[in-house]
Amino acid sequence: METETVSELMDHISEKKLEIALKINTTVRAEMGAFLRDRGFVEIPPVIFSTVTDPLNHPVYDPSFEYEGTRYALTKSMIFHKQIIVQKIPKIFTFSPNVRLEMPEKAKTGRHLLEFTQLDLEVKGATREELMQLGEELFIHTVSKVMEKHSEELAMLGRKLHVPAKPFKAYKYTEAEARYGPEFESILSEKSTDPFWIIDIPLKQREFYDREKDDEPGILRDMDLIYPEGYCEALSGGEREYDLERIKERILKKGQTFEQFKWFLEFAKGGLELSCGFGIGIERFVRYICGFQRIEDVHPFPKVPGKVSV
Repeated sequence: METETVSELMDHISEKKLEIALKINTTVRAEMGAFLRDRGFVEIPPVIFSTVTDPLNHPVYDPSFEYEGTRYALTKSMIFHKQIIVQKIPKIFTFSPNVRLEMPEKAKTGRHLLEFTQLDLEVKGATREELMQLGEELFIHTVSKVMEKHSEELAMLGRKLHVPAKPFKAYKYTEAEARYGPEFESILSEKSTDPFWIIDIPLKQREFYDREKDDEPGILRDMDLIYPEGYCEALSGGEREYDLERIKERILKKGQTFEQFKWFLEFAKGGLELSCGFGIGIERFVRYICGFQRIEDVHPFPKVPGKVSV
C-alpha cells in the first residue's frame, strides 16, 4: 500500500488550486445552508457513530468498535437518523461526515474518498418529484452564487461554468442501461453538457429502505443526479419505505437480518410517515465546479482508497 510522505503533504497543501478549492468549498457550504434555511429547513447535528448505519449496496470494509459492551459503527450515511427525526421535524438537513472504507480499486475513479462530507436532507410527506425540483433549485442556486463570487478564481483554473435550465432531463434506469449498456451512467455523463437524472432504479441496485413503485414491483421511486462532462454521480436519494412489514420483507430480500437494524425497526413499530430525501457529496460538488480530474485536489487531508494518509 502506498504511503503519503510529509513532503508530498506539504506540497499538496501549498498548491494554489487547493486554496481556491477551499474558498469555493466555503461558499458552497454557506450557500447550500442558506438556501435550505430560507425554505424552512432545520439544521441538525451530524451523527459520527451509531448502533445502526447505512448497509450500502456495494462492498466496503466495515469500521466498527465496541464501547461498554455495545458495538458501534462509524456513519456511512445518516439515512436512518434522517427518517427518524423527520417524523417530528418535517424538513431537516445536516452536513454529515461519512466514512466509507472503499476497496483500493476505487482510487481509479478519481471521485472516491474514504471520508467525505455529505449534505443530507429529508422532507416528511414529500414525493420524489418534489425533491427533484428542490435538488435542481439547490444546484442552480449554488452554482450561480459560486460563479458570482469566484469569477476570478474560476478564471485562474480555466474553468467555464454555465447555469443549466430546469427541469433537468431524466432517463429511466432500465431504458438507459438497455440502450448504452452497464456503463450507461459514465457514457451519458461524458456526452452531456448539463446535469441530468437517472430515475426508477431497480431494487437490486439499492438498499432496502427505499420505496417501491406501486405499479412496478422491484422498481424504486429513487433518483440520482448525474454531473455532465464525465463527473458522474452528484446526488442520490428517493422516497422511503414506511410500512413496517414491507421494511422487514425488504431486509430479508437483501439477505440481511432484523438484528442489524433492530434500533430502527423498534422505532418503526410506532409508525412512520412517507418521507423523501437525498444526499450530495460536498467534495464531489467542489471537484465538479473546479473542473479537477481528481477529488483529492479539493481536500487538504484526503483519504484515498488504498493509500495511507495523514
